[in-house]
Amino acid sequence: MGQVLGIALGGKGEPMNGPVEHPPRAYQQRLSTWWWLSSWHYLKFMLRELTSVFVGWFVVVTLLQIRALTSGPAAYQAFEDWLKSPPLLILNSISFLFVVFHSVTWFNVTPKAMPIRMGGKRVPDLLIVLPNYAAWLVLSAAVAWIVLRG
Repeated sequence: MGQVLGIALGGKGEPMNGPVEHPPRAYQQRLSTWWWLSSWHYLKFMLRELTSVFVGWFVVVTLLQIRALTSGPAAYQAFEDWLKSPPLLILNSISFLFVVFHSVTWFNVTPKAMPIRMGGKRVPDLLIVLPNYAAWLVLSAAVAWIVLRG
């Protein structure tokens, strides 16, 4: 079975005679690096985690925009020209898609991350998710109105 010979020490640190039995180690199957591709739930989780990089990219762009705004009209024009370059347009388009994915998946997981109970009963998931989408829609409409009006 799982016997391994060794020396066991007695109460005073003296060797005891006879074999010592060690419990066998459990077999641990090695996981592939790509284990998360085996299930849509795992893939969605990993993609949501990856999208944090793109959220961070938008934070950096926003900080660069604020710096350009405080540096004067010439600096802001240079910043806008930089944003209009094809590599940045592609990167920002991809980033936008990932950030939308991040938002949608986060809103959908909110009831599991933050279960709300009222009167001893759990509030239905839809009543937690819908206000998030409503706030997102209202804020997006407000930003679009500010950007597009002038």
